[in-house]
Amino acid sequence: MDFWTIQVLVPLVLATVATLGYLFGWRSKKDDDEVMFRSQRELRRAQAVANELEKIALGVRKNLAKHCTSVNRFKGRISKLGNRQKTEAWMELCAEAEAILKPTLQLAAQIANAYDEIRQQSANLMSFTEIRTDPLTGVKNRRGLEDAVSDQLAMMTRYNTIFSLAILDIDHFKKINDEEGHLYGDRVLQDLAQLIDECAREPDIVARYGGDEFIVIMPQTDLKGACIFCERLRKDVKRKLSLTISGGVTTALEGDTRDTLIGRADNALYYAKSSGRNCVFHDDGQQTKPLTGETPAADSQNPLPPAVFPADNPVAVPDDVAP
Repeated sequence: MDFWTIQVLVPLVLATVATLGYLFGWRSKKDDDEVMFRSQRELRRAQAVANELEKIALGVRKNLAKHCTSVNRFKGRISKLGNRQKTEAWMELCAEAEAILKPTLQLAAQIANAYDEIRQQSANLMSFTEIRTDPLTGVKNRRGLEDAVSDQLAMMTRYNTIFSLAILDIDHFKKINDEEGHLYGDRVLQDLAQLIDECAREPDIVARYGGDEFIVIMPQTDLKGACIFCERLRKDVKRKLSLTISGGVTTALEGDTRDTLIGRADNALYYAKSSGRNCVFHDDGQQTKPLTGETPAADSQNPLPPAVFPADNPVAVPDDVAP
């Protein structure tokens, strides 16, 4: 069994074991319908991770086999030369050595990239374990969130990828708890987590940030795409759950840390709350703006700070976002 086969089989075994343990734990906590929904989603996620690991291994194995053929041919050329000292022969050999150098460096870069991708997929497998799962809602917990953000920032730095992040908060959640009770409030959190999970793409990462706040990490998504997702989700929540949420969206920028990235999204959420709730604001690193050009009504209990609504360049939301 070669190295890359081991790299694939070990994570797959871990995925299977972790998934079974995860699903068994959920069955003791949720009713059958909800367990079935989450089981299906988690199994799809496990399958997606397995597929990615398989693609990584097959790609490296294919290029490695091709490269080994080139190296063996080069070795054969060296053997044939023997003690021949002809300048032409050695010049030819040097040219072949130079020709083989470029694919060698490319293969080294691919292996390094594969290592990073395997690390990222291994981190995805960890999301099945209880230590990174919020016991109430079943999405990632604070620890899982921090690991996921750190992984995305590392990938951005190394490979110039992009990703965005959104913080979502239930409007007047304290009032819900006070009037309906904490058990009802817990059920609201579970329903919202499930709806966010349904709306998110397979690569997206959903986490409970704390209390009634949730964070969605969206790999390979720019600020506009993240805003469109949040606006669609906001409308779905109002229609399906009969409650409203506010959102703050940002995209990762060069030099960001985990704290600065989440801090910008949290700042945008603050403006959304202060401007009347049930809306989404975005922060591009320079200004904090509402999602559309329309200014929400200010909340009398949380007056809007000055200079929040720049008149230029609001993010427009396509008409097909409406439910």
